[in-house]
Amino acid sequence: MSWLYQKLARPVLFAQDAGRAHDFTLNVLARAAHSRAACGALSAAFGAPPLPVSLFNLAFPNPVGLAAGMDKAAAAVPIWEKLGLGFCELGAVTWLPQDGNPPPRVFRAVADRAIVNRMGFNNPGAQAVARALEAWRKSGRWPGHPVGVNLGKSKLTPLENAASDYANSFRVLRGLADFFVVNVSSPNTPGLRELQNKPQLDEILAAIQEIQSSGQAKPILVKIAPDLSLEAVDEIIELAQARGIAGIIATNTTLERPPSAHAATRRIYDEPGGLSGAPLRRRSTEIVRHIFRRAKGTLPVIGVGGIFNADDAWEKFAAGAALIQVYTGLVYEGPAIARAIVKGLIRKMRRAGIRDLKEIAGSAPAPS
Repeated sequence: MSWLYQKLARPVLFAQDAGRAHDFTLNVLARAAHSRAACGALSAAFGAPPLPVSLFNLAFPNPVGLAAGMDKAAAAVPIWEKLGLGFCELGAVTWLPQDGNPPPRVFRAVADRAIVNRMGFNNPGAQAVARALEAWRKSGRWPGHPVGVNLGKSKLTPLENAASDYANSFRVLRGLADFFVVNVSSPNTPGLRELQNKPQLDEILAAIQEIQSSGQAKPILVKIAPDLSLEAVDEIIELAQARGIAGIIATNTTLERPPSAHAATRRIYDEPGGLSGAPLRRRSTEIVRHIFRRAKGTLPVIGVGGIFNADDAWEKFAAGAALIQVYTGLVYEGPAIARAIVKGLIRKMRRAGIRDLKEIAGSAPAPS
């Protein structure tokens, strides 16, 4: 299936503008999500074997999830399970609806298996996403894997009012998803990364936890940037532990650019926006490893960045990740990526004589 995608489907998609190809693909998947026959066929073709993980009091069929950014409007919620993914993270969702940045706003650096994007949290707003999630729940097609929602700040909301903006979104979505992610690390909303500073982030988390004080609490995670210093990461770890945050997602896209000998790639890297894909793998793994060691394994980490195959996934788990997510890997490798990674992980576990990925957590040495 991966060969068919790379030889037949991907050339057609990559011949289009990256943003248009994304919209086209998501529209096709959204239509398929409403068809039981299509869902069954996709599950038969791309379903992954079980590799269960229990985390946040949630049962994950396998540890490979969909990162935020692919399904911002909850348009295809049931389909991600059919593609073999063990969980999905929708969004980013903001309180106010917004169109995001003008196109073109997504660019492929094919030689480096990377993507530069400056989407800008384009989404229909928290209330519209809540209606979409309610409709999926009533349809009887709600997936059997955990569903998360990534929360971002509305562009029009001043930074000093960020806490109430996040809280408003969380309030209307709280009962409709299994976990939530506070996204303060996208490079495509002006000033957003300032909210990673300890006082500002603490205010946001406090506002969300005030809403959590009544009713069933949902796991809250924080998504951080790979461009933070390790000292800044330490401050977030300390805050997360003090606030009882469920975990950290490491990492978002980077503003850094690797050197390239390809003129076409250098032109892509000149575009403003966040870089994801293979060039991010090493740094995201470094952040995962640092969090695991600094928190002594007590703060779960979801590793994301440069994961294309089972070897990349194993690296993240050996660094200390409890779960992983894919996005750019899905674009380049196609819909069979989750199944391929899970099968590869199972083979690696058998060869290593282990029964749980937690057994290798923290085993990878830091690069010299």
